[in-house]
Amino acid sequence: MSTKVSMTVNGRKVSADVEPRTLLVQYLREHLGLTGTHVGCDTTQCGCCAIHLNGEAVKSCTILAVQCEGADVVTIEGLASPDGELHPMQKAFWEHHGLQCGFCTPGMVMVACDIARRKPDADEATIRHGLEGNICRCTGYQHIVEAVHSGIQAMNQGKR
Repeated sequence: MSTKVSMTVNGRKVSADVEPRTLLVQYLREHLGLTGTHVGCDTTQCGCCAIHLNGEAVKSCTILAVQCEGADVVTIEGLASPDGELHPMQKAFWEHHGLQCGFCTPGMVMVACDIARRKPDADEATIRHGLEGNICRCTGYQHIVEAVHSGIQAMNQGKR
């Protein structure tokens, strides 16, 4: 038995028939081919699957696709401008070496953008607290925190 689900993903209206048990992360990766959203643990521990759902960061392995009927979803692929210019937070991760293998990076960036939206004056402690639900197995987090801080500053200055 399948259920039709429709939503807007990265500014584009999409719909598909899915099994009711299909997770949003599966829908994004397997039905839409948006593989920037990673599956790291399937237990909501690592944060690699973070996306924006109606403007807020959520772990897409914790929500069913059918629960997103009519929702607005933004994935890491939707942050860059249509001409390919990176989002300020993506640039900051690049410039501050906030990534190593890159596996956790999409989720980190999506959560970092949410931190910037909620706490535009975030200090290091606030950033570290905001990133607690995301695990990086490669870095010591210092460069990630520096990247988030820089990204927040760039976003506050209106740089795309």
